[in-house]
Amino acid sequence: MNIQTRKIEFIQKFFLKVQSEAIIPHLERILKKETQFDKSDNIQPMSIEELNERIDKSMEDSRNGHLTSSDQLLSEVNLWK
Repeated sequence: MNIQTRKIEFIQKFFLKVQSEAIIPHLERILKKETQFDKSDNIQPMSIEELNERIDKSMEDSRNGHLTSSDQLLSEVNLWK
């Protein structure tokens, strides 16, 4: 079954039979959220070299004290509210 057939079947079996208007906003939110995930499908995995470079940079930052503790981060986040 191809995607077009599945979409039509979904609409006929489920969406068109919805009797409560309160359900529609929930379905809209779900579809919107899932559509946003589709946009990130073009993310490419990093190469081993890129991963190693990030690890090296992180280790260097740690040695140089360029860190944020979880307590510091939570304090900053609380200021956002």
